[in-house]
Amino acid sequence: MTPDAQSALTRGREYIRIEMEALQATAEALDASFAAVVTAVETAVAAGRKLIFSGVGKSAHIAQKLAGTFNSTGVTSCFLDATQALHGDLGLCAPGDLAVLLSNSGQSAELLRLLPLLKRFDLTIVALTSNPDSELAKDADLRLFYRVPREACPLRLAPTASTTAALALGDALAMVLLERRGFTRDDFARLHPAGNLGTVLLLKVKDIMRTGDRLPVMPDQRTVQEAILGMTKAKAGCIALVDEPSGKLTGILTDGDFRRHILTSPDFLSQPVHRFMTRSPKTVRFDGLAVEALRVFDHYKIDDLIAVDEAGRPVGLVDVQDMPKMKLL
Repeated sequence: MTPDAQSALTRGREYIRIEMEALQATAEALDASFAAVVTAVETAVAAGRKLIFSGVGKSAHIAQKLAGTFNSTGVTSCFLDATQALHGDLGLCAPGDLAVLLSNSGQSAELLRLLPLLKRFDLTIVALTSNPDSELAKDADLRLFYRVPREACPLRLAPTASTTAALALGDALAMVLLERRGFTRDDFARLHPAGNLGTVLLLKVKDIMRTGDRLPVMPDQRTVQEAILGMTKAKAGCIALVDEPSGKLTGILTDGDFRRHILTSPDFLSQPVHRFMTRSPKTVRFDGLAVEALRVFDHYKIDDLIAVDEAGRPVGLVDVQDMPKMKLL
């Protein structure tokens, strides 16, 4: 690496560390005011009201991103241009809404003009700023403060660490709300139907499960040897065992079961497989979301999952090894 390239690398790392300092300082400075804003947002959402984000300059970009984040987690939000608000866009405000006004200095003239107008509409005002002594902070109902020891910009002019900290603080608020509202993967999938993310989240178990010759199924009265041959033929790590003639799932025999018993049980291969199978195994409905199969894998630390129909009959096999191919891992 040339000296010039090494210098660029060193400076790049230093600027990233400066932004990390702002994040660390912001995290350490969080206090009861953060919890108060969480409660205020919860109250507004529970009442069916919306969140309104506004800022000017670089703060406007952060405000727009935060509005998008809250929308994507099921909280109705919008961005209000501080200038256009003075020329008719105040019409999107309604009593009970909550407005988050972003300004690093807390002295942005456009926001200071906007704030009393929003209060006339009976909105709760949250100031998101780094300056607790600013007019914005003093006039707001609630405050979120981030801490910026220094900007990454060597001129100390371009908003860098400050915008990073503001974004992180807003994201933290959104994620706390997501958890407290019990927002699920299914909810997320419903709001993200397009693109690769939506495709993955909306996959059904039936879209990823193994069927036909790749689904080994056998009555539980057969021998262990027959079950092992069935697993081998299907190139699977387990076999679904069923009651005859109902066809309902009664158990599962896995590679692990085979290894545990073969050296300890006399005539293991010739005995009925139901003596060694795992009864009442974990299952998933074939018409459920594929991410539910992933949840079961994660929670129970298993490798194979039988997909069943409404009558409890095995209709598919989900192998954890198939999940990365579907971009679910």
